[in-house]
Amino acid sequence: MDIALLIQRCIDELPSIELSQKPRKVVLAYSGGVDSEILAQGLSLFAKQQPQFEYQLLHVHHGLSANANSWALHCQEQAAKYQLPCSVAHVEVKQAPRVSVEAAARSVRYQALLAQMDAADILMTAHHQDDQLETILLALKRGLGPKGLSAMGRVQPFDKDKWLIRPLLDMKKTEVEAYAMKHHITHIQDESNFDEKYDRNFLRQSIIPALKQRWSAIAATASRSAELCAMQQSVVDEEMATRLPSIQSRQEGELVIELTALAEHSTAWQALLLRGHMEQLGFAPPSKVQVEQILSQLLDAKADANIDIKLADVVIKRFKGAGYFLTLTKEAPLSNIRVSSIDEILVQGINCGTGKRVNASLDLGTGVRLPHANEKVTIEFALPGSTRCQPHNRNKGRELKKLWQEFAVAPWARAKVPLLCYNGKLVCAIGYWNEKAYLCSESEQGLSFTAN
Repeated sequence: MDIALLIQRCIDELPSIELSQKPRKVVLAYSGGVDSEILAQGLSLFAKQQPQFEYQLLHVHHGLSANANSWALHCQEQAAKYQLPCSVAHVEVKQAPRVSVEAAARSVRYQALLAQMDAADILMTAHHQDDQLETILLALKRGLGPKGLSAMGRVQPFDKDKWLIRPLLDMKKTEVEAYAMKHHITHIQDESNFDEKYDRNFLRQSIIPALKQRWSAIAATASRSAELCAMQQSVVDEEMATRLPSIQSRQEGELVIELTALAEHSTAWQALLLRGHMEQLGFAPPSKVQVEQILSQLLDAKADANIDIKLADVVIKRFKGAGYFLTLTKEAPLSNIRVSSIDEILVQGINCGTGKRVNASLDLGTGVRLPHANEKVTIEFALPGSTRCQPHNRNKGRELKKLWQEFAVAPWARAKVPLLCYNGKLVCAIGYWNEKAYLCSESEQGLSFTAN
């Protein structure tokens, strides 16, 4: 068995256009366990054969074990023998409701690894065939579809512009251990690997040995099933890339789903497109039941129904025939801003606390008049919906809430529109209209406002 050759084969599978991007760093997720230890030894041989790459071993110190310091020391000592640079990243694993320690540790581990990488770099992990079987069984336990059951790929994109390779993915655990013994490779043993309160350890200790006793080749056959699922998922992804943009548009700065266009697809594709849209926005994938509930409310609820679906990290709303997927946050109401001088806006603009800055320009015969000496200038938010307004291009006034509807401003976005006021009276709904009563004359200098 030639570990360096396995690494080379993975790199050979990368698209040639990407290989032209140099320099390229290879980062090994280095725990010091037997799997990553034989991969580190193989990487040291590969590095001598391929000096054009940069190499980095990264050991993540989670601080969850009393032995964590000794493990970090072991990795640094071994790396010195391999003549490879090694760094130790100290991370904090924060506990959160309904989030397992395993998931939290994995999240901070990958964040630490990404911190070592740039675009086109390669992350290498030591997952083997038995790890693949564990991943497939966990996907079944969670009720995942083909994408989840495709489990881990030998070579796959990572973090949009990087690559993840798993050279040992076709090796059995027994082959890994035999290789380590033959080459006298020392490694650490994480005592938590035997604690069956963790799902992976329960599978590893109690379930997979029984499965192998009954079906000795189950790890290999399960890997083939994962490859078939991955192949089918790639076809779905190709079709998704064509269909998804056709149901999307950008409204109020948000990427939304046009519900009429979504309804034209089959029920199965509606579910896939919904998942694809949420994944594109970075939200956690919904369960099968959640998908059914979301689609039912978005597509079938009465036109005037107030749709407000909250999941773990997203709130889903409907407005003007579109589905909005907004990050679930608890935001305090925006505070009104006292403007000490119009020059303050003209010179540098004002940060209005919504991620946008209000700017102004001074032009002859255009915009709203300058404030009088006795008028207090404020930028306010969320005026009452009953406020009477008359946009500059209207002959009659209307209530503010009616104008928001006309301008297709979603209810949850209205409180973020900056409103210029003189002595508390609306002068300009910035980005939408100027109040007719405050327009400057053709011979006056007027103020024009933007928010960006």
